Amino acid sequence: MPIVPVNMSFLPLLYSGLQKINTETRSLAMKVIRATTLFDGDTETRDQYIAFDSEVRYIGKKKPEGELIGEGIVTPAIVDGHSHIGMDRAGEPMSESEANERMDSIYPLVRAIDSIYMDDHAFSESVESGVLYSTVLPGSGNPIGGKAALIRNFASNTKDAFIKEIGIKAALGYNPRSTVEWKGKRPSTRMGAVALLRENFIKAVRTTKLLDKKKKLPEEIEPLTEVFMDIISGKYKLMIHLHKVDDLYIAMQLSNEFGFKFVVNHGLDIFNSKPFEYLKKLNIPLIYGPLDSHPYKVELKHETWRNCEYVLKSGVKFGMMSDHPVILQRNMFYTMRHFLRFGMTKAEAIAHVTSSTAEIIGAEGIGRIRKGYKSSLILWSGDPFDLTSYPSTVIGEGRILVDNGIKI
Repeated sequence: MPIVPVNMSFLPLLYSGLQKINTETRSLAMKVIRATTLFDGDTETRDQYIAFDSEVRYIGKKKPEGELIGEGIVTPAIVDGHSHIGMDRAGEPMSESEANERMDSIYPLVRAIDSIYMDDHAFSESVESGVLYSTVLPGSGNPIGGKAALIRNFASNTKDAFIKEIGIKAALGYNPRSTVEWKGKRPSTRMGAVALLRENFIKAVRTTKLLDKKKKLPEEIEPLTEVFMDIISGKYKLMIHLHKVDDLYIAMQLSNEFGFKFVVNHGLDIFNSKPFEYLKKLNIPLIYGPLDSHPYKVELKHETWRNCEYVLKSGVKFGMMSDHPVILQRNMFYTMRHFLRFGMTKAEAIAHVTSSTAEIIGAEGIGRIRKGYKSSLILWSGDPFDLTSYPSTVIGEGRILVDNGIKI
């Protein structure tokens, strides 16, 4: 029988593939950290072992099987509730910013994820600082800016970075009326911006009624109107940029009129407790900040770090933001020192940059160190609230991203 030659050219590719699988398997093998103090996103406890691969598998006093990779104070990875990272990019001129689309003022079909570049080197600095997740929104130059995205800061491309859409960016106050030179239908007043929003909500309400009466087919609905219908139905929540208390009450009025859900973003000019207490009563959450930014416009004339006391005393549910690059995302955690001055505990401070923010934006499985959650956590070199401390080891969904304070 003749010997038939066999083509073995596939072997290098097979070997390479097996190597990759083995490397990934090793990197996600069970690891263990001993938390001398554990801030789990809710409480503070002592002497806990955490075993994890891509998810947290065990938390307890007894040392589990697995490779012990370190010990010290442990917190969840930080979640930024509002930023423009990857859109306003480090080292690039503002003329290349993609945070605001200028072709029209009401355009909810815009998606933030489509303008993010993951090679923005701010991502590396954020990861080294333990900020592993970003809510990235379009800017506030339009009454409706587009869809916000929750992303992984440690991914190399937007396909791997994208987790989910968070909501739709809306804006009240000075910013949307300051862009009259941009294209499209533009408001020159605050009431004009509100009128544009109301016009589209009314159209969505009427279109829904026509559908219910079978006087209109679903395929006849314009895409823009369909998004407003989805806002009213609750599929999307509005992330509303506002600073002043009067704009807050306008947002509440629109919500009451059309029945949509929203999250207050910013609120820095609110300088007494009553509006925040009202938010708590109505179960409307707040993404607060960016603290330590310069109040560069009139609608921020009452902005001060001391307003943190009103937020804290009101009991409103809130998370924190960087508004990167307004303050750099890597510095967001340090703004919690203001709340500590007004009596917030360290465990509560950690929660407001992790679990509370994750809950408000609707991000499942992150923000806490809890069995079944993604293993995204920080091992600190010392007390996180000590200025000399830094994230010594940062774990992102089971992978070591930072070792001895240096990004791998």
